[in-house]
Amino acid sequence: MEITTEHEALRRTVEEFVRNEINPFVDEWEQHPPFPAHELFKKMGNLGLLGISKPTEYGGMGLDYSYSVIASEALGTAHCGGVPLAIGVQTDMATPALARFGSDELKKEFLAPAISGDYIASIAVSEPGAGSDVAGLKTRAESRGDEYVINGTKMWITNATQADFFCLLANTSDGKPHFNKTLMVVPANLPGIEIDKPLKKLGMHASDTAQIYFDNVKIPKRFQIGMENQGFMLQMLQFQEERLWGAANALTGMEMCVNSTIEYCRDRQTFGQPLIDNQSVHFTMAELQTDIEATRALVYRACDLYIKGKDVLQLASMAKLKAGRLVRVVADRCLQYWGGNGFMWDNPVSRQYRDGRLVSIGGGTDEIMLGIICKTMGILPRRKKSSNKVPEAAA
Repeated sequence: MEITTEHEALRRTVEEFVRNEINPFVDEWEQHPPFPAHELFKKMGNLGLLGISKPTEYGGMGLDYSYSVIASEALGTAHCGGVPLAIGVQTDMATPALARFGSDELKKEFLAPAISGDYIASIAVSEPGAGSDVAGLKTRAESRGDEYVINGTKMWITNATQADFFCLLANTSDGKPHFNKTLMVVPANLPGIEIDKPLKKLGMHASDTAQIYFDNVKIPKRFQIGMENQGFMLQMLQFQEERLWGAANALTGMEMCVNSTIEYCRDRQTFGQPLIDNQSVHFTMAELQTDIEATRALVYRACDLYIKGKDVLQLASMAKLKAGRLVRVVADRCLQYWGGNGFMWDNPVSRQYRDGRLVSIGGGTDEIMLGIICKTMGILPRRKKSSNKVPEAAA
């Protein structure tokens, strides 16, 4: 992926926005969540930062996805993970399928105000019994004339308490799990929608996450994204951008973790010398930075192929897997060198330790990524057909 002067200009714009509009307020938002999404997103919308790779006819910049990757990296300069995550949900998780497969009417009604920052978007896929196992979700949208009637529940939904609409995946037929689901836009203010109190999480404290209940919620069928019963495939495509965004966003946060640790170890004296002068310390920092650069190269390669129209299912899964695991390693090793200070709640590295843990869970766990990679390599074991002699209860 070639980085141009235009990419660098966008990076500077996003970093300046983070420096002026996010970082001064992070500690307050962490202590008294959630951050004011409508206010912040409107400021981003005014700068065009919520529609970087979205069509110009709906207010977007119309740039290729490499610019979204650069913006995601730049958002990583935020002093917390929750606010960038909420922004990423808006730009790269809840709206990609709407932008690519939604009707013109639907895009004017929901995508355009999401790009301008007037609407907050949320992706509603995960359920209490179906997180990474998207095929196993139970929420149902029953067809009744020109409407869908939705019943079910969604869990761990970011932006839930402030959302104006959800990009929801639900079963719309009794067919096979991969061919019975439909993506649809569901306005958050409809009768029958109940949003529970915000969940208490290990990290990402500045953002709001909640469970949502749907009780006979009615929407017109024109809110459907793409073709009926093709939602699983569309969501898998949407996941590719989510996973690339997540991997890219982790890069700068890891670098900040390394750099702040180096600075701390220069100042911290142990046994008569700066801690950084210990070979084990500066070698560890060098190795971590090398791993970060290797992960960046993987993300950039996946992005380069993606904007050329290639299938990046394997590479996007690899990037997400590597980034999620590396975030944990970087935060853990860096925290160790802060000693007792690293164990303090308000330490930036300890916040990274908590917030970064989600990268290996959200958008598909490490195990799901490994399964996808194995499938693309052709090394998954074949499923054995169950014998008729096995009792149903034991099968």
